Amino acid sequence: MKFVLCSILTFLLFSSTGLALYPFKEVCSSSCGQLKNIHPPFRLKGDASYCGDPEYELICDQNHTILNLSFGKYYVASISYNPNELQVVDVGLTSGVCRFPLGSITPRTIKNSKRYELISPHWASFVNCVDGIQDDTNYRPVPCLHKNSSFVYVVSGYEVKELKPSCGFSAMIPTDSFMNKSLNEDVFQLLQRGFIISWIGDSKTFGYCFAAYFRASTSVFNSGGIYQSIVYIILLEIGFVECVYESKDPSGLPLAIAFILALNLFLFTLVGRFIFAPICMGVFIRYQYFHMLVPVNAIEKFLRTQKPLTPTRYAYTEISTITNHFKEKLGQGGFGSVFKGKLPNGQLVAVKMLGNSNCNGEDFINEVSTIGRIHHKNIVQLLGYCSDGSKRALVYEYMPKGSLDKYIFSSSNGTSRHTFTWEERKEISLGVAQGIDYLHRGCDMKIVHFDIKPQNILLDEFFNPKVSDFGLARLYPKENSIVSISVARGTIGYIAPELISRNFGVISHKSDVYSYGMLLLEIAGGRRNVNLQADDSSQIYYPSWIYDRIDQREKLVVCEITEIGEADRELLGEINEVERQLCKVGLWCIQMQPQNRPSMSKVVEMLESDAENLPMPPKPFFSSIVSTPAEQFYMDSSVSELSIISEQD
Repeated sequence: MKFVLCSILTFLLFSSTGLALYPFKEVCSSSCGQLKNIHPPFRLKGDASYCGDPEYELICDQNHTILNLSFGKYYVASISYNPNELQVVDVGLTSGVCRFPLGSITPRTIKNSKRYELISPHWASFVNCVDGIQDDTNYRPVPCLHKNSSFVYVVSGYEVKELKPSCGFSAMIPTDSFMNKSLNEDVFQLLQRGFIISWIGDSKTFGYCFAAYFRASTSVFNSGGIYQSIVYIILLEIGFVECVYESKDPSGLPLAIAFILALNLFLFTLVGRFIFAPICMGVFIRYQYFHMLVPVNAIEKFLRTQKPLTPTRYAYTEISTITNHFKEKLGQGGFGSVFKGKLPNGQLVAVKMLGNSNCNGEDFINEVSTIGRIHHKNIVQLLGYCSDGSKRALVYEYMPKGSLDKYIFSSSNGTSRHTFTWEERKEISLGVAQGIDYLHRGCDMKIVHFDIKPQNILLDEFFNPKVSDFGLARLYPKENSIVSISVARGTIGYIAPELISRNFGVISHKSDVYSYGMLLLEIAGGRRNVNLQADDSSQIYYPSWIYDRIDQREKLVVCEITEIGEADRELLGEINEVERQLCKVGLWCIQMQPQNRPSMSKVVEMLESDAENLPMPPKPFFSSIVSTPAEQFYMDSSVSELSIISEQD
């Protein structure tokens, strides 16, 4: 009953998996050419180690099954397992060439073989005669082997009585047919049928079965995983017991059963100790952890619903993994180094490692709380942060084109990476203005950047601008439009006058307007605002130089002068309309008094309007501080509500 149940289980398992691992049955079979179903005790060279007996190994060569015996090489024409018989043919007789057999066999040669016995009752002896034989039917001629002075005959039997005096033996081979002249069939056609040998069947003893079981068990863990290994062990045990039962040594059956029972007891003890016990312990721990985690998950879910825009917090080890151990450095900023990284979802990021610029972490907390609330197409998005002991980092979206200064300023050889058209410059200027305007008006807390400059304007793969680097930003309530000077910082060349001296006015979001104006003039001019190497001394300070040129053009157009000199005509022709619009807006933004500068929302309107409708701003330099009526055109309505911060001694 046990074998029946195991057999059913084996059938179900193997019908679904398609395995063929049973080394004692026909399932371990092979084919070679027209010879099919080669199974134990035979095996083909290259078969699995548990298939067949190495003593009965065959070779498949060009679809021919070859049996190597000590006395020659033979093709196997057929195999019969009941009775144990093989039909073999001498390799030399199958080539189609008229020749002697490659191996000469005698009855003594067959008897010396340990594995095979001869079944064929007839022999064919090749004799070589000097004289031709005409009157003896026992001598069958082989004309293709005749030569000028010799004749070759085939004689039936391995003991030729009364051998002709002129003849001598050449070779001997077993055959299935009796050969004489009365047979009309060609000699080689008869010999190509081969002869029959049998393999010795008493090799299937207890030792043989155990050896096969041992060979198969050595590869049990290479069978394709735990599931297949367990199935494989069951099949091996069934095969081993059945092999002993069918052998010529059935007395070994009790020994085989005792061996299998002892082995199973050992395996069950081993599996229970090292597999089932850890699994049960793991299930128990997981069950306890799940019940403990349910309330925690509820809290986490509540927090996620309350703060959907909060950046992801990373551990320092995760930051190290994201940056591939800080392999690729993108740049160095005032607050630390920036490295390129990749999140687990494949998104590229820029990771800014913060230095110890503030021991209390004021700048770090400021950036996280500020940028974490911002989501705008022209603002670099903060994706995550790290606060792990003294290690602090900010994870931003990656901007593949880098910063704007690499494109608007010519390199040392007079070339730039990318030449923007005037329309592209206008689109970039408008995008930056919209980003800053969002900082000033679009958040719950007003955000002043305090460091607007080309290096802090990053470009994505389509050259769309995004405002970055909020390390200098500060938050203050919307109802408060002034900022303490103790927190105001910036970059020389872009910093507003009121950040240097309170005589120019109070610090507010108009400080960003001034910095944006200086940036806008550099975008329009394609040069830095201050260039000490300029050919003409009047061109050293670009805002002053471009103001004079635009102002002169405005006067010429208003007066409608028809007789214009060559110099004036060249002046009018050199200024592009977009350049004139960008410069006018920029000059409005860099007015010395904050109240004379437009708000960023007004700047957006100015850039989107027609350039011809923009009035000429007053000269925004120290020599012209007095307000003109035109200044009121762009005064922000909220200026009247600003408070003045007294200068602190």
